[in-house]
Amino acid sequence: MPTTRNKAILMTFLSPIEMGRYRSIETLWFTIGFLCLGLIGMGADALAEDGGTPVRAELWTHLSSDAKAINVRGMSAHFDDSGDRRVLRLEVPELNVALGEIHSSGRGIAWVGLPPPAEGWDLGSAECVQARVQNAGATPAEVTLWVVGSNGWTAVGDSSVLKPSESTTLRCLLRETFPDGTPKIDPIRIKEIRVMVQRADTAAMVVSDMIATGTVEPWVRPTGRIDVPDMVEGSPAPGRRVRYRLSDDPDAEIYGTLYLPPDWNPNKRYPVIAEFPGNIFFHAKACWSTGRPEQCQMGYGITLGTDAIWVSLPFVDRETGQIAEAGFGSREGDDTAAYTVRVIDDICANWGGDRDNLILCGFSRGAIACGYIGLRNDTIAGLWKGFVACQHYDGSNWRQSRMEDAIERAPRFRGRAIFQVDNSGSADNTGGTANYEQLMAHTDPAVKWTWVSSGLGSHATAMFLDDRPSTQQLRQWFDGLQR
Repeated sequence: MPTTRNKAILMTFLSPIEMGRYRSIETLWFTIGFLCLGLIGMGADALAEDGGTPVRAELWTHLSSDAKAINVRGMSAHFDDSGDRRVLRLEVPELNVALGEIHSSGRGIAWVGLPPPAEGWDLGSAECVQARVQNAGATPAEVTLWVVGSNGWTAVGDSSVLKPSESTTLRCLLRETFPDGTPKIDPIRIKEIRVMVQRADTAAMVVSDMIATGTVEPWVRPTGRIDVPDMVEGSPAPGRRVRYRLSDDPDAEIYGTLYLPPDWNPNKRYPVIAEFPGNIFFHAKACWSTGRPEQCQMGYGITLGTDAIWVSLPFVDRETGQIAEAGFGSREGDDTAAYTVRVIDDICANWGGDRDNLILCGFSRGAIACGYIGLRNDTIAGLWKGFVACQHYDGSNWRQSRMEDAIERAPRFRGRAIFQVDNSGSADNTGGTANYEQLMAHTDPAVKWTWVSSGLGSHATAMFLDDRPSTQQLRQWFDGLQR
């Protein structure tokens, strides 16, 4: 109801004739209020023109209440539209989706991923995506809100450890960058918004008010940045990156990705870059790594998607019939090595791979796998003409990769060159080769080693998708290796 002061204000601005159109000042008051609410609903984004903060529509309005379109792992999720606002209720009865072979609730993980509408989300001028999250369970739990990019872009996130009944607003900054200023995501190319629960035995969360807020200058794509093709279903074809399975493999859930260059011709031979992904690892401020082959992007960045075949490899767990998102796979990596040999044989026999020009590369766990898997025995070691390892290498004392064993594997490398990115051993990756001098000493002296610093300053692979000096040097190295 209007106060006496508000009535006086209205009467000051309205003539007696205008007042006469309404049976009471109360009727007029509610009419004006209704119109104002409508204007606010239609023009919230316009607040930015006067320096305000726009509030856009909720980002999940395109999703039906049955939540069939969302991507759920390790939890149940459903929309509750019974109240005055939509909420997403998450239940994790037991956080037992372990990170690889480590079966500990403290390292478990579960999530729900919300896809964009068909036309995508209009986030090109938005500052952040945010959501309100309440811990409705009986134990503390860590919850992270992610905005995940597509086409080789990574993700931005915000996390909090919530006590029972505690709530918070998580905010993902869409213009967040790596330490060197490289953008983490393209806000116009968003694959999903993900809510993730970690480090708890059980959990229950209520998510609400998922919106984009704030206004910044329209997104401008960085010069020289390339997009990596997303994996699609279907048969291999020039210029496409498809889910790739060995036709005779007993485990249908084990797959890689295969990319044929745009000029692919069945009568020609092409160099092959085989790539292992990093370990599954999610930390809002440190790393986004799914542990799956479709996240690989080094090979595409090295070749710019031309004149070479690129295959992204899985780590293989035959005990579960699944991709090993963490660790080296079953039998301490022997099954991954055997699978890799079969993939290379298939690509060379059926897709034009040049057996004399095979390169193995990887990031983090994948970099370690260059030696740990790629030199596991004489059969697989004899395949490779060169290695590209980014941020780690065999002998890093991670999982089963120990320096003493890496030294035994090192002499098996019979290729020409090894290219190391951000592996110098110094804090800023500009120093010498201290971490791996023992491996160099046990590798054929004819092998040429190259050490570069990308300057990215983070545990990621974005450096391979632009034209920075280290990446230009790598591309020249790859071209020279084909001669």
